[in-house]
Amino acid sequence: MQKNTEVIHAKQKLDKETGSHISPLYQTSTYVLPDFDEAVRLNQNIDQGFVYSRFGNPTVDEFEKKVAHLEQAEAALGTASGLGAISTAVLSLVKSGDHMIFGDVIYGCTFALFTKILPDFDVDYSIVDTTDVSAVRSAIKPNTKLIYIETPANPTLKISDIKEIAKLKNKGDSLHLIVDSTFASPYLQNPVVLGADLVVHSATKYLNGHGTVTAGVIAGKKSLVDRCRMPYMQCFGAVLDPFGAWTIMQGMKTLGVRMEKHCENAMEVATYLKNHPKVDNVYYPGLEDHPGHETAKEQMGGFGGMMSVDIKGGVEGVRRMLNNMNVFSLATSLGNVDSLIQHSPSMSHFDMTKEEREKVGIYEGQIRLSVGIEDVQDLIEDLEQGLRRV
Repeated sequence: MQKNTEVIHAKQKLDKETGSHISPLYQTSTYVLPDFDEAVRLNQNIDQGFVYSRFGNPTVDEFEKKVAHLEQAEAALGTASGLGAISTAVLSLVKSGDHMIFGDVIYGCTFALFTKILPDFDVDYSIVDTTDVSAVRSAIKPNTKLIYIETPANPTLKISDIKEIAKLKNKGDSLHLIVDSTFASPYLQNPVVLGADLVVHSATKYLNGHGTVTAGVIAGKKSLVDRCRMPYMQCFGAVLDPFGAWTIMQGMKTLGVRMEKHCENAMEVATYLKNHPKVDNVYYPGLEDHPGHETAKEQMGGFGGMMSVDIKGGVEGVRRMLNNMNVFSLATSLGNVDSLIQHSPSMSHFDMTKEEREKVGIYEGQIRLSVGIEDVQDLIEDLEQGLRRV
């Protein structure tokens, strides 16, 4: 079965009683149990079933199985947000006294989690350019338990070689690799197939595609996903609600056609911007001069719909442009059918200092584009009229 067919049909649970064409929504917090003995077995995980929706729900379960299938992973776990997925996955693998490695370009709130919160729990870290596999290798210590990368990375679209980094793991179970693949979606990239232990997504983004849900998902080895679920999800409580899961599944039906159009439009927009006199740099892996172009071509099924651009004129130039966009919406999310634009230093990466940002190439005049599926000529015309204000 081809991937675009799989995103529509894979793991769909049809309601045999009613024949409903769409999977039913089980909007419930708890479940009536048949008798005392079965209640004991279910609550103690001796038998499999549903007890309480913080532990599991039929609608969420279907969503999880669909994502696991698309990622070619053994299991998946839905969460209340992308950060819920990241924090649950990471905290299930590191403890006090451990060391972790993460990429120098990652989402701002992820950076804050790793540098401001985890150290309070005595988790040490090294920040590494994960496009340099030898640098990652050199950073590994005896107590290193986790390598965490984003690829493509937010917001500069750096590309890390998942397969090569996965080779750095030892043969035991003490060192794991987590990949945030939000910018790619499961349609374009499958990190578990390339050797990652877990992949995380903000399902708010491309999986949903319409900006209607805040959600996340973890997928990977069943033993690791089960550990994320029990006890970590059970105790942390960052649970995906049934309606959120059901809504995402409706969006997932168009994931294939959306991602193809995102890629097509983004390539045209990047080519246009690259030659614009008001633009200093375009960061898009589909451009042949992007440092990660060849790696992206090898490990991705397309270059995605995200890019960042350095605008001449610094912050003032950005202000003039962003205040005058008509088709692009000024918003800090991404992956919607409609195009979004933001100023990364003051929005998605405000948790980093200016020095920390500029050290990794997030400059004050940098904007991030989430290229939607509108008519690309309208997008280019909107960017052109906005850039005229710079």
